[in-house]
Amino acid sequence: MTTSDSDFDSPGFVLAMLDWLERREESPAAVDESLELLADRRRRLLLEVMRTYGEELTLPDAAEEVAVRETGRKVTELSAERVANVYISLYHDHMPRLVEADLIEYDQERDLVIPLEMR
Repeated sequence: MTTSDSDFDSPGFVLAMLDWLERREESPAAVDESLELLADRRRRLLLEVMRTYGEELTLPDAAEEVAVRETGRKVTELSAERVANVYISLYHDHMPRLVEADLIEYDQERDLVIPLEMR
């Protein structure tokens, strides 16, 4: 279910997250690192795409799917430039962070993104 920004209860969400975190035993540094990784929408979308498909995807296909989810448009309505921009940002910024955090794997030789569940 998607809600508009005006319907979102930010204080309620933050308080619920704090309650959830209190019941966990993660270190403050681990929580900070996790929240930093999830702070960027494009990274969240890439993780969502990989979980949805549950299989290896080429980075161009993953970038295309992220662009679709970002814009809410059909793939046929996206410009090649838009998809290329998503690809470049995933390749240079977001994927290295997710690989370093051991959330995905990347096979550069085959240009494949591998979800956590397949490793």
